[in-house]
Amino acid sequence: MQSLLQLIYPPQCLTCDAAVTADFALCSDCWRDATFVAGVTCDKCGLPLPGDPSPDGSAVLCDDCLRIARPWDRGRAALLYRGTGRKMVLALKHADRIDLARPAARWMAAVAGPILVQGMLVAPVPLHWLRLLKRKYNQAALLSGQVAERTGLDHCPDLLLRTRRTPSQEGRDRDGRFANLAEALRANPKRADRMQGRPVLLIDDVMTSGATLAAAADACLGAGSGPVSVLVMARVAKDA
Repeated sequence: MQSLLQLIYPPQCLTCDAAVTADFALCSDCWRDATFVAGVTCDKCGLPLPGDPSPDGSAVLCDDCLRIARPWDRGRAALLYRGTGRKMVLALKHADRIDLARPAARWMAAVAGPILVQGMLVAPVPLHWLRLLKRKYNQAALLSGQVAERTGLDHCPDLLLRTRRTPSQEGRDRDGRFANLAEALRANPKRADRMQGRPVLLIDDVMTSGATLAAAADACLGAGSGPVSVLVMARVAKDA
């Protein structure tokens, strides 16, 4: 039956109309245009770094994470926010391409291994209810559900709440992004008992300055969670 369906509806690339050999795959051109994060990466934000791993196996941090206090412990990203990675993020967020959550989560789970710990609770960065009503879904929650399923970890899609509708982060500098998120996120009082002393993995689609994830991590820690780690589909690099 599957072979018959593929004859009638041949698989297409995730980001263009080119034919591919399997569902949820990229064609060769879009694959070349995707910058997957590999090799040495910042242990806090997942940004790829030049050079070799530390000889003693200690964590390596990027310049931003050396300069900015991050409330979370460790972080990873699957792609850089450029080329195919950017196209997929925008399609997932704004073009109702919820099918993209499945392959994206597969890539995210693949890079997350070093930061996963037993008993970890997976949760998305929340949308304000008005934005959720307009968009009809939270792309971070789609990703977090898929990541939890792939890693065998517990998922809590409403662990956090966005208490006010924040303006877009687009066009704001780093300080403006952090100020925009001030007191915008809090722990859901109905779910707070699930995170008591428990490690949390926060999921979002993109990390730019880290302001949103910092606000989410602060909300978890303030509600009594254990250490927080972060995992994103794409990381914005300064030269992207």
